[in-house]
Amino acid sequence: MAASLRNTLRRALLYVPGSSQRFLDKSWLLTADCVAYDLEDSVTPHKKAEARRLVRQALDQPAPPTIRERAVRINSVDSGLALADLSEVLQSPNLTTLVVPKVHSASDLTFITDVIAHTLGSDTFAQRKDSLSILALVESARSLTNLNEICRATPLLQGLIFAAEDFALDLSLTRTPSLTEFLFARSAIVTAARAHGLPSTMDLVCTAYRGAEGLRILEEECRGGKTLGFNGKQCIHPTQVETVQRVFAPEVEEVEWAVRVVVADGKAGSQGRGAWTLDGKMIDAPVVEKARAIMRRAELCGVDITGLQEKWKDQEPE
Repeated sequence: MAASLRNTLRRALLYVPGSSQRFLDKSWLLTADCVAYDLEDSVTPHKKAEARRLVRQALDQPAPPTIRERAVRINSVDSGLALADLSEVLQSPNLTTLVVPKVHSASDLTFITDVIAHTLGSDTFAQRKDSLSILALVESARSLTNLNEICRATPLLQGLIFAAEDFALDLSLTRTPSLTEFLFARSAIVTAARAHGLPSTMDLVCTAYRGAEGLRILEEECRGGKTLGFNGKQCIHPTQVETVQRVFAPEVEEVEWAVRVVVADGKAGSQGRGAWTLDGKMIDAPVVEKARAIMRRAELCGVDITGLQEKWKDQEPE
């Protein structure tokens, strides 16, 4: 049984075509926070049944240690194919996450949750509800206007994903390198996720992935998304994963600053100081909480926080 997925760190979500045995086999060699076997856009209609079978076979194999979470992107509720997808993949005890596309309203997620409960049965559902999560793709104007209801639809929901291409189609937008046409939507998604305590916010796919220029564009998009508050990004090629995981992890200087703040704050507290100074800048409660959050995230990324605390144990508040 998988461990609890509450507050799971998801930086890179890599899609793997579900209809390709070759790509499914290659997925075992990947290193990623979350690999999502795709039954939706990468699978043609006449290949859906075969893709379900192949994905189920892949899920039934023990997970490699380099993959932290195995997901399946099912077809949308509107497509009429979601029930068949769920009936197949939910049979695998190794499934950790359902990526649900085209979530236009809360009813889409209510349907998914009801099917999960009915398929698994009450006892199994109770056992697996902490190790099974949902990530919802926001792809339309309807999705955006219903974000609050979507975020409250099910306790299984653990994050929101922005699908830029379908959103651009719905609003008749033209994607530009600056991505400014998506600024409102991306900000709304991050804000709603934070307001409802959802741990994962996954930014749009970068369509460039070939060569040095593709990686430059990818890194630029990652840094822009991180600035907006996203904590992860969708990937469509394995070469994108390393850049995404690196950029969305706390930077070395950021982690050291956080450790210094927390160490010094402990000493300031013992002195009865609610606000103090570090490197000439005021530090108060919100700044300390931000530092603690950075430390928690860094620890999930494998940073030796204990070692850094030892290094900065003599840090004093100014």
